[in-house]
Amino acid sequence: MNQSQNNNTMKRHILLFVASAVISSGAFFACSKSDSGSSSTTTTAASITALSCSAATFSATATINTAYTGTATVGYTGGNAVAYSAGTAISSTGVTGLTATLAAGTLASGAGNLTYNITGTPTSSGTASFAISFGGQSCSLSLTVNAAATTNCSSATGISKVICLCEAFKATLSTSQIATAFISYNFTNAKKWSNLPAAMSARNGIRLGDLSSTQLAAAKALIQEITGTTTNEGYSEVQQVWAADDWLVSDGKAGSDYGSGNYYLAILGTPSTSGTFEILETGHHKTVANTYVNGVLVGATPEFSAVEPISWTNGSTYAPISQERDAFVAFLASLSSTQLATAKTSATYSDLVLVPGKEWSFPTTFSGLQGNALTSAQKTNLLNVIKTYTGDVDDANAATILNTYTNELDNTYVLYSGTTAMTTKYDYFQISGPHVWIEFIIAGGIVYSNQNHIHSIWRDRVNDYGGTKN
Repeated sequence: MNQSQNNNTMKRHILLFVASAVISSGAFFACSKSDSGSSSTTTTAASITALSCSAATFSATATINTAYTGTATVGYTGGNAVAYSAGTAISSTGVTGLTATLAAGTLASGAGNLTYNITGTPTSSGTASFAISFGGQSCSLSLTVNAAATTNCSSATGISKVICLCEAFKATLSTSQIATAFISYNFTNAKKWSNLPAAMSARNGIRLGDLSSTQLAAAKALIQEITGTTTNEGYSEVQQVWAADDWLVSDGKAGSDYGSGNYYLAILGTPSTSGTFEILETGHHKTVANTYVNGVLVGATPEFSAVEPISWTNGSTYAPISQERDAFVAFLASLSSTQLATAKTSATYSDLVLVPGKEWSFPTTFSGLQGNALTSAQKTNLLNVIKTYTGDVDDANAATILNTYTNELDNTYVLYSGTTAMTTKYDYFQISGPHVWIEFIIAGGIVYSNQNHIHSIWRDRVNDYGGTKN
């Protein structure tokens, strides 16, 4: 091998050594970059140092049962100028029905704002809270949900006011409460009432004891509107019967199954001047059932009224059904001995004939003393009895119903069983006409076993349940 060949061989060896060193060094450096995490393909996470929910602002106000669409702007500090994606929906707590979703964006370098899109329908009034978390920080975002604006029904009258008050009551309720209180109109729902406490015989509608003070006030305003204003009748009677149930509890004679909170209010159908709807207030000793057809009160029955004890004193003395009893006694006292003999039946009644569940079971024959055998004064006394029932309806409709009963008085019959004092157990009185059906009985004590109490019912042979039979 000559000198030139030796030189070329040495050059090749040197080049191979250098190339090998460079490759080795490059591989070493590449591994070092990957291990250090400083590769240009690595994404930096969005981060902040503080998140301020307490200073958040909202683009719109929220109202119970009203669809909501708005944004919440939440401030932050310490942003690292990194882009971020939209978040997942966060459900509200407290007031439910809403979700908050983070909108995509890019952080400022320092202070800035996040935007959350809020949608849904709040189910109640109060505070809707969202637990949000971003960039290593968390806080609770709070949106105030307002109660519905108060509907002013004071200028409305008649059926317009009844409908207005139904809507005003509905506006105070949550979505779930509306589903409970506002139900379908049908005979099955309409006939669901009883003379037993609700714990023993379930009712439709919403329990008054489950309502807030605002909701309860709206419910009572509606009940007051559909009942009469006569002293010791109408709404006054309703309130006193509720008070009797409260007295049973406060006197230590009855438990939590009793009390005014265990009465229910239901609206069957859609309150309107077209179609059929019913307002049903029902509980242990009071049921009011008003049925409207095309804006007219067609049926104010069945109406059940009872009380135990018959009277009690709690600051004042209460006897809400004694006015009915006194009217019966006055009528019987006005009859001659011959008339009394005709009116009296030998049958003994241990309860009302048309108790709850005895729907459209009116006797087909009439018995007792017929109205055409009464003097003018006696007819007035009989109408005074009937007024203690029709007076439980709003005044205008009470007058219309009483007019029908007055025109049919000659074909109306009265009978009684027991004594004319209407104070002895199983003393019983009945009025039965072409339309009117009224029963009154002195029943044995239930809570106060050593006392009697009163059961009474008003029905209408034609217009019970507004004429609905199935």
